[in-house]
Amino acid sequence: MSKLPMDIITDVFYRLPVKTLLRFKSLSKSCCSLIDDPDFIEAHLNRSVQTGSNLNIILKGLHLYSVEFDTLDVAVPLDCPLSIGACTEAFGSCNGLLAIHMSDKNVALYNPSTRQFRSLPVSEIDPPQRESCRPGYVFFGFGQDIRTNDHKLVRMTQFNKTADEDDEGHTFDYEVKVYSLKTDSWRKITKLPFYLRFMFQFFYHLLHRRGYGVLAAGVLHWVMPPRMELGITRNKIIGFDLGTEDFTEVPQPECADKGYLLDVGVLEGCLCAVCNYDQVKVDVWVMKEYGMKESWTRLLSLQKTRAVNPLTFSKPLAYSKYRDKVLLEVNNQKFVWYDLQKKKMRSVKIGGSLGKFGAEVYVGSLIPVEDQKRTEYQKRNQQEELSLRKGNRKKS
Repeated sequence: MSKLPMDIITDVFYRLPVKTLLRFKSLSKSCCSLIDDPDFIEAHLNRSVQTGSNLNIILKGLHLYSVEFDTLDVAVPLDCPLSIGACTEAFGSCNGLLAIHMSDKNVALYNPSTRQFRSLPVSEIDPPQRESCRPGYVFFGFGQDIRTNDHKLVRMTQFNKTADEDDEGHTFDYEVKVYSLKTDSWRKITKLPFYLRFMFQFFYHLLHRRGYGVLAAGVLHWVMPPRMELGITRNKIIGFDLGTEDFTEVPQPECADKGYLLDVGVLEGCLCAVCNYDQVKVDVWVMKEYGMKESWTRLLSLQKTRAVNPLTFSKPLAYSKYRDKVLLEVNNQKFVWYDLQKKKMRSVKIGGSLGKFGAEVYVGSLIPVEDQKRTEYQKRNQQEELSLRKGNRKKS
């Protein structure tokens, strides 16, 4: 290694998975310094994103599992520090970091590749003043502010009026708070659009984890479904820009304007709209140029089959290596490859996977997430405990 030029070593290291790089840190001080360098970490991540390498899939059930995208063979339990017991939810991924929670206040960021972990400071949910209400459904989202490279987490809490008060036609107040990884703090968003009061619909959002925001172009997205009882007859795609921290209504394909069941997803950073026609047919549209309505293009159409009947839910996850197929999660219970040329589906069997699950794609990365002050404090405590043990042994 010492005889090789450093630029050649760097180029080779760019192509290696994170687990290999972590082992190579012990080769020499220069290798360790290179792998820990922020510029190398960013360049390694960018190459992985551009080439579609180092991809993994998280399976979300009562516990979290991970499977390598290149093989799709065996799902292994994800050793997450927050996973004490069951019901740990992963609600977003960005640059190799997973956002997870066990409750509305117990929230953390975790890098599965490096096993670094950060618990977020607790931020209380504050009901509106002078109103009798209680916290209800909580929306979450996680992504990156592409202007400042800051990772941000969004918690949007819907409040229910108490039983003795008028519910004003099923409209709800909201509290929106944003956590910044750079400042390690929360801030409350006070400028909220009125349409947010109509966001939550019980069955729509509770099924298939639809309350988790979908990240594309630095914006988190949720669907506000039709509310016929309120005269709202069409779907809306609601976006929250992580840079400006403003809500906006995103242009959508024509199928979404016709009242069909709508979901949102993402493929290689492009926003997707998934239109479900009475659980018989599903169209997946891709917005090729973000924010431009005319750039919506229909990518594929699924039809129900003997193996998939009814077609209740589908979610695009990733393209194949040669981009001739798309991997989809179907009905929260199976994966299928959809061949874009042959227009056919093929089931994928993964060993050790769950009966029912949600899926999330993440890329292996070296992005640090640990609180350095907390890490140093823990190391000092461990050293003090080790010294005490050695002292006790000498006395005995």
